[in-house]
Amino acid sequence: MIEFFLNAYKNASTTQIVLEFAVFVFGILSVWFAKKENIWVYPTGLIATIITTYLLFVAGYLGDMMINGYFSIMSVYGWYKWARKENEADVVAISRTNTREKIIGIALFFVTILVVFGIYNFFDYEIKKDNYIDIFASGIFFTGMWYMALKKIENWTLWIFGDIIVTPIYAYRGLGMLSLQYLIFTILAISAYLEWRKILNKNNRR
Repeated sequence: MIEFFLNAYKNASTTQIVLEFAVFVFGILSVWFAKKENIWVYPTGLIATIITTYLLFVAGYLGDMMINGYFSIMSVYGWYKWARKENEADVVAISRTNTREKIIGIALFFVTILVVFGIYNFFDYEIKKDNYIDIFASGIFFTGMWYMALKKIENWTLWIFGDIIVTPIYAYRGLGMLSLQYLIFTILAISAYLEWRKILNKNNRR
């Protein structure tokens, strides 16, 4: 098991290992803060996505780099939404999606898939079977990020579904640290959904 996680880093530089570990730590912190409805979800998440964008640029994966840049922009949007206050109270509160938001979410899912597919084609990447799963998961994650920016509880349903999809994919690719990270994300997302549901039910009883 230990060999599985270390094999991918046999020829990696110290800088790469340190940066990937930073992505691992800040990514988990971001999900933890999201669970606690803490605005630090966004600064920690941005650190993770920006470092990932740099690592992908260095590795020459320009399509994946642009996808992570895309996620970073949504993180900035979410940070802005969560930071807004009115009479010292948060403007955005935990709630469920309405019909309009569900329709927008579905549209955003398909638009994201088309954009990511376009990025792969623009850089003339060979799209393998597992890449189609990547493209599908990108749509789930990006829609989840938008729902999180609005503090919609459905964001956790999407994160759980997406994390379950990509965890075995990263393991299959030999990316042990990423696979472990998304396994931890799955556990945290389930816990976060339960915690947000408790808060939502409590608020509804008021």
